[in-house]
Amino acid sequence: MTDHPKFARADHDILDLIRQRWSPRAFDPQRQVDDADLRRLFEAARWSPSSGNEQPWRFVVTSRAATPDAYTALLASTTPKNQSWAGEAPVLILVAVRLTTERTDTVNSHAWYDTGQAVSFLTLQATSLGLSVRQMQGFSPAAARAACAVPAPYEAAVVMAVGYAGDPERLAIDAHKAAELQPRQRRPVNEFVFVGTWGERLP
Repeated sequence: MTDHPKFARADHDILDLIRQRWSPRAFDPQRQVDDADLRRLFEAARWSPSSGNEQPWRFVVTSRAATPDAYTALLASTTPKNQSWAGEAPVLILVAVRLTTERTDTVNSHAWYDTGQAVSFLTLQATSLGLSVRQMQGFSPAAARAACAVPAPYEAAVVMAVGYAGDPERLAIDAHKAAELQPRQRRPVNEFVFVGTWGERLP
């Protein structure tokens, strides 16, 4: 993996698991995700930090093999560009978030933050198992809610494709093919970390 273009060339020493994590569009349509591995992903999400232990996240899992109708409906909620590749992934997952607390039904201002942490834990667990996750902002929340019968007060947050990375040549859009082979880039740490006061960059 260290010679893969997506292996992060970090400026500081970090876990290889973080270096290896990336978000492919190309998935191997022949390789299914083992049920035990899926449960490991959700177990990782279970133990992510949560304000007040509210755990406001919920996941609706659809599988091309096991729940084809639900899978097709969730896929249809995504944009045409996402549909061009996401249908190769064996699993699509809708992430939903509860924006009010269960105990008092008041606004949970940390709900989105906590749900993001749960997805991050899930994603790193997937990477450790050799799986890939790509999160999709390009989808219709209303259509996804209907496809997965998500009740109020939960909101559709993101759709995730889960599976094993595949051959970029299978991608229908040339820009997507090129993106699979481009090195990952991030702004350096001293552009977003300040010392003491805003604007005082980390040396």
